[in-house]
Amino acid sequence: MSELENAPERALDWHRAGRGAVLATVVETWGSAPRRVGAQMVVSGDGELQGSVSGGCVEGAVMIEAMEALDEGEARLLEFGVSDGDAFAVGLACGGTIRILVEPVGKVFPEAMLADLVAARAARQPIAYVVDPDRGARALVREGFETRFRMDRSGMEEDGRFVAIHNPPLRLIVVGAVHIAQALVPMARIAGYDPVIVDPRSAFGSDARFPGERLVDDWPDAALETIGLDTRTALVLLTHDPKLDDPALHLALRSEVFYIGALGSTRTHAKRVERLTEAGFSASEIGRIHGPVGLDIGAASPAEIALSVLAQMTQVLRKGA
Repeated sequence: MSELENAPERALDWHRAGRGAVLATVVETWGSAPRRVGAQMVVSGDGELQGSVSGGCVEGAVMIEAMEALDEGEARLLEFGVSDGDAFAVGLACGGTIRILVEPVGKVFPEAMLADLVAARAARQPIAYVVDPDRGARALVREGFETRFRMDRSGMEEDGRFVAIHNPPLRLIVVGAVHIAQALVPMARIAGYDPVIVDPRSAFGSDARFPGERLVDDWPDAALETIGLDTRTALVLLTHDPKLDDPALHLALRSEVFYIGALGSTRTHAKRVERLTEAGFSASEIGRIHGPVGLDIGAASPAEIALSVLAQMTQVLRKGA
């Protein structure tokens, strides 16, 4: 998890260390803003900060407000409006307005609630932090915001409550440590995925071919049982070998992974559909598979195919299947 994403964990650590901690969260934006709603920054009582809510002097102004809020034991709702002429200086590329909720840990944001939030994030359990800035009511909820969870979209509700979606980090499981995987894995990491490469063939799944990446040299079905499959996981099958791909597909089609892609021609996919049908899978279950994998962009090289796969994963994640 990057420093821009672990504000709750850092806030809890700083608070428990006696340094004091304040969470600052972007709750609304209008116009242009470089950080999306839900972006967070944490400020310690001695002036250290981590994360980002915008850029430039907005962070400095938020830090001052946060430290004052910590001293006074109160939440604050800040608003920064910037004209186009001054926008670049404060990190709003073309001008706009941002609203930021500042919450001291302990005095406003209960330590126990923050600890529960951090625990859910560590367990890869989707959870939402819901706060009413006017009334001060706060709660952690796991249901009731299905669209927000699927779209990974924090935001204000019509009733004035702010819903901060805390989804598990995106994960990509690649079955088949082939040349396309060598291009796809670094691209996916840049896009925010935590990649795992599964291949029982040691000549393919080697540190030399995938330096610094997590490699699992086990049969795909056993590997997927160990890794786990959830709503924030994408599975891409690249081996062309039914002995490797099919066992993984059997598990994936009965799971909640948001994306399943399988390499192969239209003819190869037709044979795959036949095998899965014979294995008892329904047409709707089989229809979850994107095969041939990737968007049709005329990709030819391994890197272009990898790009088409990542683009299709993004499309499904953000727009639905």
